[in-house]
Amino acid sequence: MTAATHSTLFPQVPDTADAVLDGLDPEQREVALALSGPVCVLAGAGTGKTRAITHRIAYGVRAGVLAPASVLAVTFTNRAAGEMRGRLRQLGAGGVQARTFHSAALRQLQYFWPKAVGGELPRLLERKVQLVAEAAARCRVRLDRNELRDVTSEIEWAKVTQTVPADYPAAVAKSVRDAPRDPAEIGQIYAMYEQLKRERDVIDFEDVLLLTVGILQDRHDIADQIRRQYQHFVVDEYQDVSPLQQRLLDLWLGDRDNLCVVGDASQTIYSFTGATPDHLLNFRTRHPGATVVKLVRDYRSTPQVVHLANGLLGQARGRAAEHRLELVSQRESGPEPVYTEYADEPAEAEGTARRIRDLIAAGVPAGEIAVLYRVNAQSEVYEQALADAGVPYQLRGAERFFERQEVREAGAALRGAARFGANDSLLDGVEELPSQVRAVLSGKGWTSEPPAGSGAVRDRWESLAALVRLAEDFARAKPGATLSDLVAELDERAAAQHAPTVQGVTLASLHAAKGLEWDAVFLVGLTEGMMPITYAKTDEQVEEERRLLYVGVTRARVHLRLSWALSRSPGGRANRRPTRFLKGLRPGSGPLGAAGGAGAGGGGVERGAGAGAAAGRRKRRGPVLCRVCGATLTEAGEMKLMRCEDCPSDMDEALYERLREWRAVQARALGQPAYCVFTDKTLMAIAEQLPGSGGELAAIPGVGARKLDRFGVDVLAICAGEEPGGSDDEG
Repeated sequence: MTAATHSTLFPQVPDTADAVLDGLDPEQREVALALSGPVCVLAGAGTGKTRAITHRIAYGVRAGVLAPASVLAVTFTNRAAGEMRGRLRQLGAGGVQARTFHSAALRQLQYFWPKAVGGELPRLLERKVQLVAEAAARCRVRLDRNELRDVTSEIEWAKVTQTVPADYPAAVAKSVRDAPRDPAEIGQIYAMYEQLKRERDVIDFEDVLLLTVGILQDRHDIADQIRRQYQHFVVDEYQDVSPLQQRLLDLWLGDRDNLCVVGDASQTIYSFTGATPDHLLNFRTRHPGATVVKLVRDYRSTPQVVHLANGLLGQARGRAAEHRLELVSQRESGPEPVYTEYADEPAEAEGTARRIRDLIAAGVPAGEIAVLYRVNAQSEVYEQALADAGVPYQLRGAERFFERQEVREAGAALRGAARFGANDSLLDGVEELPSQVRAVLSGKGWTSEPPAGSGAVRDRWESLAALVRLAEDFARAKPGATLSDLVAELDERAAAQHAPTVQGVTLASLHAAKGLEWDAVFLVGLTEGMMPITYAKTDEQVEEERRLLYVGVTRARVHLRLSWALSRSPGGRANRRPTRFLKGLRPGSGPLGAAGGAGAGGGGVERGAGAGAAAGRRKRRGPVLCRVCGATLTEAGEMKLMRCEDCPSDMDEALYERLREWRAVQARALGQPAYCVFTDKTLMAIAEQLPGSGGELAAIPGVGARKLDRFGVDVLAICAGEEPGGSDDEG
């Protein structure tokens, strides 16, 4: 071998079987040595589970206990299967099959179909959407593109849960699942879809598993042949198996028990696709003699990040929570997680972009930074903020905002309305720009209230709602702007956001981030209604949302920031609340519940003042306290005043009235309600704290960067007893 072969890209193959065990911690070593009988590995986030199971397989092969061709390792993504094969080759265990469930089943189906059924295997339907559309048409049901996607997902869910069309309505009711259409209607479409497949001699992705299960159940000779070939099975991400995948695994095994499963019930976040942790949680019941190994040494994250992750699970409820793993960080100490509260969403995005730019300047590669959010529709404001800050980014698991089909369609509709507005009946009598946009987009699916449930219809609505909000913000910023002006603004934004995708900051939903990790993670938009999402109604659905946040936290190696905005847009009502999942974990949020002691602890707290107000931002370590009585403040209004509502005020009444008079003049000039300039609470805080500089003014909650730039000179002049419009002495 050349010296280059010894690099980290080309590690040297261990000389002996025992050398395969070098570098494993005691628990990982236990996994590697447990080569017979049922084995259950409960592996927390960042604990090296892939390392443990690949070394187990490699040690068994190198020691002569396992024949490479007799081992089948299955996981859930082609990326994970490829990584597993690569590691096995590096350990000298080439020849082991590492595949997804579907890939392994398809190989078997193709090989045994002529013998079991005769002829060639029916053609595999790569995309089932067109056939579902035809099935709906035959049932005289009209579906738009998004409903079509949702109904297709429902059919997939029904098949992986082994639900036949006739039983679909009852299964939906039992699972408390939000169906995108009437369940009886979907059941009819599902039945017609299956009929069309039979007529055209095609099968879909789920049929690959179903047909393999059918052949193995009916043809014992074929089942025996497969069992003779595969003697040992390893299943990664076992918490994500569906009932259909478990049935296939049972048939592969037969009456044997040479099975090793690896999973973490606390990372179950795909129940909407049919995944269930029940098989992992019931493993010891089904296999009473199983060897159980727990991996809790976290090699990914610092003690500070791990502390927060443990705290999140410490408050969890339900069966998965009973089996939670208490992680123990193996890394050196790092910075505390930072919690930042912003006045509004644009300020949150700008603050996030600014801090990302600071991290990059400090040497953190852009590719080692991620911004994670709950739904893809949240990406647009972060795309814009990063583009404005000159920070490269890449979207994962979603189209760029302006490339989404519904956004392109909405843009075309707005462009047409701007050009031919006088002849558009939708705009008859509608003069205000936001109202014009709402009218145009109502024809594309926007409504004043969001649709029930999740899925494509909700995603489409969120995208259109983002455009409506953008129009509202644009109209406030540029009074008198026309629909043509807005269209030009949209075109400029779309053109500016084709940022480089190489070494860019990752923008991704929390679901798309599963299995990945970064040096720095920003968890944004953490408000009630978004985390947990508003359509999480049952206790179990809420607990899955908590697990989703846990997955987000455990993606971070060193730097972790969590943020939320009190209102949607500048000047809006500050009526949002940070997610309940952080109660007792972030400073100033009150005590933990009875079961939550595991994770109480410190962390940095930062109140975001908005872009351009760096001099006025202050970091708080600990709860926000009343400056009069010292009590912990939890309400946004009290935090603005820095005192309890009923504590005595030292407000300068005359100054407060002058500020109110000035605000009224500004509001009339801008054509906006008075609270869009400053709320009463913010004026009271100014009149109480008497800021003498831009920095002191910016430190008052409710005074963001835009308002400081726009109104700071006037407000400081009034506070100094001068007439607004004079010089600004910021000292």
